[in-house]
Amino acid sequence: MGISSEHDLADFLITYTREMAVSDEDPGTILDRYFVPDFEYRNDGLVIDRQRMIDHVRPVRRNVDAAHMASGDRPAVEIHEALLSGDRIAARWTLRTRLRKGKTFAAEIYMFGHLAPDGRIRRIDQITRELTED
Repeated sequence: MGISSEHDLADFLITYTREMAVSDEDPGTILDRYFVPDFEYRNDGLVIDRQRMIDHVRPVRRNVDAAHMASGDRPAVEIHEALLSGDRIAARWTLRTRLRKGKTFAAEIYMFGHLAPDGRIRRIDQITRELTED
């Protein structure tokens, strides 16, 4: 899947997040669908390479309440803005998910990136702000 429109970017944020969190599919296969092999991903100053991203998925999948995420009770991903200009992308979105132990995790995410010619992601710079849920 390549990103070629703002709609594609919004779809990516929703689908990629769900696939990485609750899918049984190999995380490397998911990454290869959306990212070039040598992608650069920076989140809150931390550089995350391909292997680190794959390693991060295992505890996420153990801790996320998959049934709640799939129920549609409350959207896990809420897109506020998704922009595309040439090979540049930007988005502001909120991630909310319930963990198996009952707690809720919520964060507002500000993401900026560059696309490869095939529409996959070459680089992301992202800042997250954890939210306090009511």
